[in-house]
Amino acid sequence: MNKKLWGKAALAAAAIAGVMLFAGCGGSGEKKDSGAAAQQSKVMQKIKESGKIVVGTASGYPPYEFIDASKSEKTVIGIDMELAKALADKLGVKLEIQDMNFQSLLSSLASGKVDIAISGINPTDERRKTMDFSDVYLPTEQMILIRKADADKYKSLEDFYGKNIAVQKSTTQEILANAEIKDAKIVGLAHVPEAVLELKHGKADGVVVEGICGKQYLVYNDDLMFAEGVHFKNGTKNSAAALQKGSEDLLKAINEVIKENTDNGNFKKWEEEYIQKSVDNAKMQG
Repeated sequence: MNKKLWGKAALAAAAIAGVMLFAGCGGSGEKKDSGAAAQQSKVMQKIKESGKIVVGTASGYPPYEFIDASKSEKTVIGIDMELAKALADKLGVKLEIQDMNFQSLLSSLASGKVDIAISGINPTDERRKTMDFSDVYLPTEQMILIRKADADKYKSLEDFYGKNIAVQKSTTQEILANAEIKDAKIVGLAHVPEAVLELKHGKADGVVVEGICGKQYLVYNDDLMFAEGVHFKNGTKNSAAALQKGSEDLLKAINEVIKENTDNGNFKKWEEEYIQKSVDNAKMQG
């Protein structure tokens, strides 16, 4: 091969090599981008692409979540809604609240109707089989509300055996009452205020509630009290946010928000603020 032909062949080979090199770089870059996207969960991708996070909750459970009676449009407020706002701010997206009854809440999470459920949810072992949970916040003890007139009747858990007990349906309070109050007739209602009315009207002998939730009812119902000296064996209740399995990036974000607002005292501040607001709410509704 003469020098001229050799030179042309060398140039052609170099050109082909250059094209392959650039193609290789491009392919490597695409794989890298694809890998980065793959590291982001489907839920987080949806949140980022839509620019909003859809939080499911079940109002009617003050001070965690309840309807603000001072506003004409339906607005859900409470401790959990402050947590939801803090999460949306951390992610840099808008917050959309989907309010429903508690029975529908966890199924809405599984179906993808909501991105995360924040509603004073107890992370039980049974629930962990189908969903993931954040770190816990605001641990509290389960209590039994009774009428003050019955104070002498109820000094131990055994005193409630065989009695009529009202609870919010599909909650850990319902599970606890069934497990530890023998032979009781458990009445499950959609919301805690309905259970409290059953108690006030004499249709129930007690209402199982978590301590934080029950405090407000004592403020504006001077005929009610917690049953003193009554303790459940498994009465500690923790709250956590529920997520679809495989949403590790969203889980990491909510855990960081929970830690920050626990450390800076916001949860305790929100507890006091929304207990008072729930009392004011009840007075407005009259």
